[in-house]
Amino acid sequence: MLCRTDRKSIPSGIRARLRYSDAMLTDTLLETARALAPEIIALRRAIHAEPELGLHTPMTMAKVREALADLPLEWRSGPSTTGAVATLKGAKASGDSPRVLLRGDMDALPMDEKTDLDFASTIPGRMHACGHDTHTAMLAGAARMLAAQQENLAGTVDFMFQPGEEGHHGARFMLEDGLIDPLPDAAFALHIMPNAKFGVIAGRAGPLMAAADHFTITVNGRGGHASMPHDCADPVPAAAAIIGAVQAMVTRRFNAASAVVVTVTRIAAGTTFNVIPDDAVLQGTIRTLSAEHREKVHALITQTAADTARAHGVEATCDIVPGFPVTVCDERAVTLGEKVARGIADGTEGWHDLPAPIMGAEDFSYILEKVPGAMFFLGVAPEGDNWSQCCAIHSPRMHVDESALPRGAAMLVGCALEFIENGFA
Repeated sequence: MLCRTDRKSIPSGIRARLRYSDAMLTDTLLETARALAPEIIALRRAIHAEPELGLHTPMTMAKVREALADLPLEWRSGPSTTGAVATLKGAKASGDSPRVLLRGDMDALPMDEKTDLDFASTIPGRMHACGHDTHTAMLAGAARMLAAQQENLAGTVDFMFQPGEEGHHGARFMLEDGLIDPLPDAAFALHIMPNAKFGVIAGRAGPLMAAADHFTITVNGRGGHASMPHDCADPVPAAAAIIGAVQAMVTRRFNAASAVVVTVTRIAAGTTFNVIPDDAVLQGTIRTLSAEHREKVHALITQTAADTARAHGVEATCDIVPGFPVTVCDERAVTLGEKVARGIADGTEGWHDLPAPIMGAEDFSYILEKVPGAMFFLGVAPEGDNWSQCCAIHSPRMHVDESALPRGAAMLVGCALEFIENGFA
């Protein structure tokens, strides 16, 4: 099990140099984080072995609380989730001092693990295949590094340990529970990428990840014998036509340069080969990068489904469930993050400008709707491997090079310190 380390575990010489300066963004942060690597990795492995799903991750939260029990943190939690916010108040903070939020998510995915790890999931049907175990461990490492400098800290840092990111809107619930009150002045988060170059931190200003909604189109017809379709109102051809019409809608109603994705992922109709069913059901996902396109797609897909069905003599209804909003990164926060990433590069490429958004979704978007900030990606492919061929997130065979995790902790600490000292320059 995880052992705790107090401030004395960080060498005194390193502690002294942790006082912020631009020179600190060379090797001191990374050196300090590497001194904590055994703890960061031990916590990651403990969480990985016992993954939890959804909004309630009590075992994970208990591991975090135990790992940080000796630190001068103020904890608060709410009724909707088992998540918590730990606050570190700097000794030099005043009423108008900067406040920064750092976030790590904690929940796993409902899937079986297919790795050969000694610390693989011990719970069937659950796996940390999106790296949230690493996010939590890196945030805990950052908390310990910053707590070691409490007496020099001229600001406040909130450490947001959040469950329910995998489609459960955990960040929104924690906001609604008042756990992010007062709102911070800036917010930062990391997400690992197992199929990205080792140690490289990537980001971009503006839309980073897409809004994600899902839809269900129900086509209502009139069933009967398959040999007598003329006596029926067959919903199956209408459903097939709706699929094509939706694809044409995207390519003909939106500029080709606009990133709009509508994908039908499930079709369900009928029970056997000689029966025309009453109904057919289509399900899928909608991904957009602006509120305007999101609203337009919702209206068009509903209209397209209804009109196409009517042309086939049946009816269709469309139910759209809103998911996470667009993850939009503040340009100033990205510039700050790039400075920190390049400072801790330690001979690596350090920083990569993402040329385009990623069409996955992220509920840190709820925080970034209210607070200027940014999310960054950390490459954790095994050093020296062909990273482009590594398994991606959500793969049952996903692996992480754990030696990259101290770099992530250093990145979080650097973002907090840079903002507290200099704001958005």
